[in-house]
Amino acid sequence: MFEQQPQTLREKVQKLASQSLAQSDPSAWFDILYAEAQGDAGQVPWAKLAPHPVLESWLSDRPVSPEGRSALVTGCGLGDDAETLAARGFEVTAFDISPTAIAWCRQRFPDSSVNYCVGDFFNLDPAWRGQFDLVEDSRNIQALPLEVRSQIIEAIAALVAPGGTLLIITRHRDNDSQPEGPPWPLSDRDLAEFENWGLTEIKRHEFFDGENTLKQLRVEYGRSQ
Repeated sequence: MFEQQPQTLREKVQKLASQSLAQSDPSAWFDILYAEAQGDAGQVPWAKLAPHPVLESWLSDRPVSPEGRSALVTGCGLGDDAETLAARGFEVTAFDISPTAIAWCRQRFPDSSVNYCVGDFFNLDPAWRGQFDLVEDSRNIQALPLEVRSQIIEAIAALVAPGGTLLIITRHRDNDSQPEGPPWPLSDRDLAEFENWGLTEIKRHEFFDGENTLKQLRVEYGRSQ
């Protein structure tokens, strides 16, 4: 999040996030931001109108057979990662906390096979537990404060089916000190929490986004059959 964005937009995001946290609703600010953008993706810091390149490279480097396989994109934003997975043959569900973002996805991709729906990390559909062969979370955990991090990690881990894969794309910090945010980069201790919920880290890929010197990770986890 926030790569190469104007300072004024960063300040706006931080103000909205702080207000939501003060109201004990840490994800409320997302729909406010999408609604105030009024269809201008340039006002949404993480909206690139293209799939994340490290998702594309993962799909190319580790070919998977998508036939009959389900995928879930959490916090899907404007839908580009979801559409990429659908184009590869996955049966894709994608959710976002923001009704405005979901309406925007449907407007952008009116003929899409993706099941776009409004969903809340703090109240996910119980029928989704253990149902998805591939779960992708790109930069969502880092957008929520540390106070709720363990809860979000547990919710995401629970979505992965036996034999399934979880792909996490996130900023990374090298220690457990309190970071300033949003975003709040994940530490190794944060990432290790996925293993508490039955997942095994398979591989991590370190990268830097453009001129941004902050380390980022793509971490692949698997759940045994």
